[in-house]
Amino acid sequence: MASKEEAWKLEWRISVDNGTTERLVPTYGPSKRIFLWLKGFVMKVILERIAKSMRNIWRIGADDPAKVVHCLKVGLALSLVSIFYYMRPLYDGVGGNAMWAIMTVVVVFESTVGATFSKCVNRVVATILAGTLGIAVNWVAAQSGKAEIFVTACSVFLFAFTATYSRFFPSFKSRFDYGAVIFILTFSLVSVGGYRVDKLFDMAQQRASTIAIGTCICIVITVFLCPIWAGSQLHRLVQCNLVKLADSLDGCVEEYFKMKDISTNEDKETNMKLQGFKCVLNSKGTEEAMANLARWEPAHGSFNFRHPWQQYVKIGAAMRRCAYCLENLSICMSYEAEVPDQVKNHFGEACMKLSSASSKMLRELADMIKNTRKSSKIDYLVFDMNSAVQELQETLKAVPIETNKLEKEEDVKSEEDNKEGDRTMAMSLHEVLPVATLVSLLIENAARIQTTVEAVDELANLADFKQDSKKKIGSNNAT
Repeated sequence: MASKEEAWKLEWRISVDNGTTERLVPTYGPSKRIFLWLKGFVMKVILERIAKSMRNIWRIGADDPAKVVHCLKVGLALSLVSIFYYMRPLYDGVGGNAMWAIMTVVVVFESTVGATFSKCVNRVVATILAGTLGIAVNWVAAQSGKAEIFVTACSVFLFAFTATYSRFFPSFKSRFDYGAVIFILTFSLVSVGGYRVDKLFDMAQQRASTIAIGTCICIVITVFLCPIWAGSQLHRLVQCNLVKLADSLDGCVEEYFKMKDISTNEDKETNMKLQGFKCVLNSKGTEEAMANLARWEPAHGSFNFRHPWQQYVKIGAAMRRCAYCLENLSICMSYEAEVPDQVKNHFGEACMKLSSASSKMLRELADMIKNTRKSSKIDYLVFDMNSAVQELQETLKAVPIETNKLEKEEDVKSEEDNKEGDRTMAMSLHEVLPVATLVSLLIENAARIQTTVEAVDELANLADFKQDSKKKIGSNNAT
């Protein structure tokens, strides 16, 4: 190995007129240079991009394995439904319309059970309803004689207008928008196609059967093969958002009174916790979508068929009101005006106490939702938080700037005392304003947390959460 390394280090050098030596570098022709350039381009550009793409593909699957499971289920569903197209007996049984079953799987299969159920029910009901109306309209048009084209065109206009207009209603759009689209498509195909097709009823029956086959395959695979429930995802999302609010509240208050700069903080995990309220602010659309999909799902786990999913949306709205307060708290931390240390010391203990009581309340609510049990400590934590609010309000009445009155009451003071009085008088309003703003935001946040407590308590009553075992044990001992 040593001899090989030395061989690679050997180089040719030539003597020049001034007595020095120069390295002899081999010269390449144009073809060799072009080859070397192409080689470097392929290695540095194309292969690096391929490697980067492969790493991104692996990271997406590793971060969320449910996406990989969903892809496998889609492939399995398409493979099963394709049997009706490959096998001759099954192909003849559906009358050559097996392609409609494949199309149904492609457009209906979704990642969650609720989304798949929603699309399957919408597609089946809309297909049956539109097919029945299309056949009826075709029969009426055939009986009208020369006015057949006019009757068909008017019926298509009327039903298409009605179905499209219904999509503008928010309550209808959130649940039946896909069904309205399928209704318009199916009715138009049946009513217009019936003008040129002789056996319209047989064609509609075959297409309805293939659509039913596709939807049944999707439902079976979605429910019985690694199901992903939208209700469970919504349940975990609300629970995690409560924890993020608690972490952000504690982090903001601690960083402010410890006088740390968040932008230069080296702990990335701490920074993520401080900015957790942003996830709560951006989760409105996700919560509403999951709540609408969860209503389609059958009973699973600890969730009954009539589980109050819309109550989670109300809890999310209450949490976002708290998150707005935390957003303003984070803005207070970036004020350029310096606050005297004596003001921070005066409010620090009371603010930290209220922050701790509020965060404990949020974490208790998160545990309550996670375990689907009523907590026996809610009343105590509410009392503790309200006591901390009263203590902070009393602290607000004794701001250090009020010590200026001592200077007016005393006639004779030493020179040092006069200097201290001047330094106290120099404390302007804009120096105290950031802490006063923070105090008012903490008090307002505590009031908004109380609204969140009421929303979670209503969810516990509607969903029949079981009573905490600790309370049961205590009641048994008392009897």
